[in-house]
Amino acid sequence: MLPTSKGSETYEVNSLQWRALGWITFAELLTMSVWFSASAVTIALVHQWHLPASRAPWLTASVQLGFVAGALLSSTLGLADRIPLRRLMAWGSLGAALSTMALLAFSSGGWAPFVLRAVTGATLAVVYPVAVQWIAQWFPKQRGLAVGILIGGLTVGSALPHLFTGMPAMQNWRMVLGASAILAVIGSAIVIWIVPEYPATFHPPAFRWDRIGSVLRDRPVMLANLGYWGHMWELYAMWTWLPAFLLASESRFWHGTALIAIAGSISFIAIGLAGFLGALLGGWVADRFGRTLATIMAMGVSGAMALLIGLTYGHNPFWTFFVAIVWGISVIADSAQFSTAVTELSPSDLLGSALTLQMAVGFLITIGSIDLVGWLAPLWGWNHVMMILAVGPVIGITAMTRLRYRPEAIHLASGRL
Repeated sequence: MLPTSKGSETYEVNSLQWRALGWITFAELLTMSVWFSASAVTIALVHQWHLPASRAPWLTASVQLGFVAGALLSSTLGLADRIPLRRLMAWGSLGAALSTMALLAFSSGGWAPFVLRAVTGATLAVVYPVAVQWIAQWFPKQRGLAVGILIGGLTVGSALPHLFTGMPAMQNWRMVLGASAILAVIGSAIVIWIVPEYPATFHPPAFRWDRIGSVLRDRPVMLANLGYWGHMWELYAMWTWLPAFLLASESRFWHGTALIAIAGSISFIAIGLAGFLGALLGGWVADRFGRTLATIMAMGVSGAMALLIGLTYGHNPFWTFFVAIVWGISVIADSAQFSTAVTELSPSDLLGSALTLQMAVGFLITIGSIDLVGWLAPLWGWNHVMMILAVGPVIGITAMTRLRYRPEAIHLASGRL
């Protein structure tokens, strides 16, 4: 809660906090629907654009690469300190909408769609990170829960295209891309006209390339970063490939439009709705019982699901859906806690550099895991390939366990380890 001098002002500011969180989260939810908009209709785009199978994963990986480049450029130029956050986030949402809508102009593919996907990622780099900074400023307390709610919005938004593909009227690839672009435009309008102003001066933590060495030598911060990187190895590859896994697994039971509708709907439930619940639960557990405990528990469950889901392939759909939903809850539950941990562990002069390093390396790692699953799936089969994603949670659990027993961990979540 922001400091105030009177009880009535306390109530007013507290109410404003939650209203800001609600609208920022809703705007981010709508905008993030463009992230997986092309990935959700990969089969149609591969056919439409005559893409070789090796290029299909780059419909997602290009967004990741653009996001990293955009985040580094934005941080280097200090855009969040030069441009009001409201305007910056709104421009990013609008740019993501336009670059997604531009995909509709290409009927024969080539490299241009992948460039546009990278542009989409670059524009989203001033949406998601800016939203996190904005919410962190609004919530000096209950930050884990607040950022968890924001991450929940990102999760639902990222899964929306799969919901679209599950609707018979939306199974045309142009409809899915167009609908996602329109939602991003609405998200931009919400940020500009509805989100309340932050009632104080805000200067985001600065990023400096010459501080990266100091960040790398800060062991507690790097343990939190390592935990995040293990988490990211699993997260986006799971989000990218779960729909394909479900399509292949359930093709024994359903066919045609029914199969597409079921796989799309379950993907939305597992990634979006279950993920939103997981983000809320993870934020609450972290604030109440500790960040290292919350992240270790979440990665333990998600890693187990990565190992188990292949065993359900082609069998009773109930068990496949059950494991997918538990995986969707646990894979995102810890996401907000790694950046929150860095804000609590890092010296103020290193904070901007530490957060940028964490995010940039994390999203670069996702490109590797996304491509690796796509490359190994034909060789190993869906029965086994998802197991490689469990490597990330193992690394993350090891890092967060070591952090838990360091003296600096007392700074996490007001002393809750």
